[in-house]
Amino acid sequence: MSEDQKKQLEQQLWNIADTLRGKMDADEFRDYILGFIFYKYLSEKMEDYANDILAEDGLTYFQIIGTADEADYIEAIQEEAIEKLGYFLRPEELFSEVAKRGANSFILEDLTSILRSVEQTTMGHESEDDFVHLFEDLDLTSTKLGKTVDARNKLIVQVLNHLNNINFELKNHDRDVLGDAYEYLIGQFAAGAGKKAGEFYTPQQVSKILAKLVTVGKDKLKSVYDPTCGSGSLLLRVAKEVNEVSNFYGQELNRTTYNLARMNMIMHDVHYRKFDIKQDDTLEHPQHLDKRFEAIVANPPFSAKWSANDLFLSDDRYSQYGKLAPSSKADFAFVQHMIHHLDENGTMAIVLPHGVLFRGAAEGHIRKHLIEDRNYLDAVIGLPANIFYGTSIPTCVLVFKKCREDSDNVLFIDASNEFEKAKNQNYLTEANVQKIVDTYQSRESIEKYSHLASMSEIKENDYNLNIPRYVDTFEEDEPVDLAAVSAELQALETEMTTTGATIAKFCDELGIAKPF
Repeated sequence: MSEDQKKQLEQQLWNIADTLRGKMDADEFRDYILGFIFYKYLSEKMEDYANDILAEDGLTYFQIIGTADEADYIEAIQEEAIEKLGYFLRPEELFSEVAKRGANSFILEDLTSILRSVEQTTMGHESEDDFVHLFEDLDLTSTKLGKTVDARNKLIVQVLNHLNNINFELKNHDRDVLGDAYEYLIGQFAAGAGKKAGEFYTPQQVSKILAKLVTVGKDKLKSVYDPTCGSGSLLLRVAKEVNEVSNFYGQELNRTTYNLARMNMIMHDVHYRKFDIKQDDTLEHPQHLDKRFEAIVANPPFSAKWSANDLFLSDDRYSQYGKLAPSSKADFAFVQHMIHHLDENGTMAIVLPHGVLFRGAAEGHIRKHLIEDRNYLDAVIGLPANIFYGTSIPTCVLVFKKCREDSDNVLFIDASNEFEKAKNQNYLTEANVQKIVDTYQSRESIEKYSHLASMSEIKENDYNLNIPRYVDTFEEDEPVDLAAVSAELQALETEMTTTGATIAKFCDELGIAKPF
């Protein structure tokens, strides 16, 4: 598929969202549009798979309906589909069939039943955790879809018909084409969701930076983990930087966003056995404590609150530090959590507010321990302000490794002035992103951009990592030529004297008082 065709698909899907835009908030109609696209994807995947199985019998999935062997076919296909795809849909439950029925009949109850049935077919199987409650946010009884049942039915039928006119062509497209279009929609919804967007989406260029940083020198990863995975965009971005990722792991607090992450994984053709996304509070109730990961990326909520309960001092994630991150700012709690999960040969990159670089008390103690006692900090990268949805503050990326190749220094990059301005938000260009990654790889000092700081230098600064202490971006004013300024002032004085004499002469001729 060409880039133009890909953009056309993205635009078609976004135009369909217009059907619901104006009826409800962006984050609400997002759930309906993305949910229906996901249902259509599952349907086409199911139909293609069933057709492949039936090809040797010279039949298609729809042609088995009404045959003497229909029940046997359905039973055999269901068994194989649940093993291979993780779920099952009967021919009459496919998206295209429901859309057709909607032209002449009431379909809301039927559609609700089908969506629940998708989840129920996974019960007791290995894929259950990846499909259970996936459609719970598609409330087809909501009055936001229409005041009456008939109005709601009419609107849903309209949306389904629009989607039914788009052939996803799953067999003919690169596996990421539809997934990328889905990702595009998520990004578009994030752009219109204001402050809420930060809960589920990391701007694409920031995701790209983190993904490239944790995959330097690697073309395969055993595992990648995001403890605050949102819609899963960061995990999927890492996969684009290597040839293969064996397993994806993530945890997300928000229930709706958790569902979106699982859908996003499946839409990108990640097999249900290859991802494990959990829903819960990562700091308070971690779900993958026994695992270590080769790559870890995160854009956690900035300076979020957490319990900081003293019981965590005996938790393996925090016990070695002797202090906990303050309850009002969980930034370092996320860092400690990620360090705990980082494999010996792994790399982690996390986006944080600048306060983590210099705040004292417990945070200063943790920062010093990570640098002086553990020597895990590999790089500090300053990003521009106003590049995230919902906040305009400048941020930084901290890169950590447990086994560092350059253990006697830390790289500082000040990329805060390297961006393009947009109407409401700044953004990073491809060149901006590549410069950061290239500088990280080469670890070179570039005037007014990067500095390779020795450990003694960091110690002299009392482990304060504030970037201007290491990267001097000060622009000197041009020197002032005092002699030239003096001469100019003298010339002005002469001109003013001459002008004053001329004005006085005119006043005398007119017989009026002089103004001075």
